[in-house]
Amino acid sequence: MSVAIEADLILHNGRIWRGREEGISEAVAVWQGKVLATGSSADMLSLKGPSTEVIDLQGRFASPGLIDNHLHLISTGITMGWVDATPAAAPTLAALTAALAERAASTPKGGWIQARGYDQVKLDTGRHPTREDLDRAVPDHPVLLSRACGHVAIANSLALKLGGVTEATPVPDGGVIGLTDGRLNGLLAENAINLVKAAMPEVTTQELIDGIERGGRYLNSLGITSCMDAAVGQLSGFAEIQAYEMAKVAGRLPVRVWLTLLGDPGISIVEDCWRAGLISGAGDDMLRVGAVKIFLDGSAGGRTAWMTKSYEGEPDNIGVQMLPTPEVEALVKSFHDRGYQMACHAIGDGAIEQLITAYEKALAATPDPDRRHRVEHCGFSTAEQDARMKAAGILPAPQMAFIHDFGDSYISVLGAARGKPSYQIGSWMRMGLKPSTGSDAPVCSPDPFPNLHAMITRKTGKGTVMDETERLTREEALQAYTEFGAWSQKAEDVKGRLVPGQWADIAVFDNDLLEAPTDTILSGTRCLLTLLAGRVVHDAR
Repeated sequence: MSVAIEADLILHNGRIWRGREEGISEAVAVWQGKVLATGSSADMLSLKGPSTEVIDLQGRFASPGLIDNHLHLISTGITMGWVDATPAAAPTLAALTAALAERAASTPKGGWIQARGYDQVKLDTGRHPTREDLDRAVPDHPVLLSRACGHVAIANSLALKLGGVTEATPVPDGGVIGLTDGRLNGLLAENAINLVKAAMPEVTTQELIDGIERGGRYLNSLGITSCMDAAVGQLSGFAEIQAYEMAKVAGRLPVRVWLTLLGDPGISIVEDCWRAGLISGAGDDMLRVGAVKIFLDGSAGGRTAWMTKSYEGEPDNIGVQMLPTPEVEALVKSFHDRGYQMACHAIGDGAIEQLITAYEKALAATPDPDRRHRVEHCGFSTAEQDARMKAAGILPAPQMAFIHDFGDSYISVLGAARGKPSYQIGSWMRMGLKPSTGSDAPVCSPDPFPNLHAMITRKTGKGTVMDETERLTREEALQAYTEFGAWSQKAEDVKGRLVPGQWADIAVFDNDLLEAPTDTILSGTRCLLTLLAGRVVHDAR
């Protein structure tokens, strides 16, 4: 005799978008953390038992929990305690230096002051702050001010002194030390930033766990239930793996995390992970080892992304090539041969060419048609490179928040003809490349609504319209944020859609993302309710 299953939870009377192919239903029933069934409110309520929890959505819109395809969870949590240097908080140099001085006033003398988020294009001065700017505001504390991208930073004199950086310091490979008239101006880019970071106190395990929990709860509040941590090991090496496991065991891991292991020479944690058996796929649906990452270039807005043509006004600058090609190809082959998926940072077309070629060679030597190597960011790929990605099963993994936050900067540093067509997610969608999306937080805010708005409109935060042919439909944009985020992690069978058997990761919004006026997506949307495995983890109703 069969026994009817009673749902643990039923959400009804809503507009529940289950996936691009599945469309809308009124209700969803959940059992043991997974979707039991979807359908009409009447049909789902027929699964109600004495202990079933019932939530009336009151006509509101719900979707699968969003999947941020690339962010830095620990850093996002930790930097929430830093000085906010974003254009919204500090639109002028005076406001920025005042915020630094205010933090210094409450920090013991000699303690480090860290800030992040400025964009020189959006500052009133139109330039990077300098060592002297920081010295005037904060003379008695070491200061490290990071650009939004994280690939450029400004240090004051005390920070440079503690890092042992002088005019005579050799420039590290893949780095830049800024000089003006032969004197340090405080600017450090790419690998040169590590000179100052080496002088900072080590981040403790407790601080790492706190960052995981704080950042994860913030993601929950935005409707995000899964993310990729894009460079595990960047702050504290292999200790970050321990922190994640400890956070999970202690119930302090609020989101599903796909771990991307830092593989750059000299700071790689891959060998430690390999010895511990932590290869791609190890773990569970809450915490899983994903890919290996190496950095091939910098950021476009910071003029360090490796391009094949020079930046506007700088005929000798094509960005920064982080590693020589033979080394990249050897690293990729080594990781590929050991079974790792790869998710490497490449923004400029020069870096993308280097990376795709390395992937192609590794796949030719050791075929795996479903490895799904990723190109992180993939900002300025060519049509020929896109076709090669399609042929090799390589996935572009862009962060469309970049269009909202940095689109005008791309035009400024590259010109309209090169800047506007960047991050061509519409082309990738039409090609069947299954592009995902994310924020690269703390580079951009993980807030999904500017991201969705940019995908749908191709508008920057200032209203500049980038290449209109790269727009997505509402359904395509949501698919990128859900199903294709899962695909990029080889998790499409367990999350990303609201279908029977998949995890009941659900986000409920106060605005209909499919039907509401476009501008209200950006300015008038909140996440009201977030569920992870059928359990409420955020409730703002």
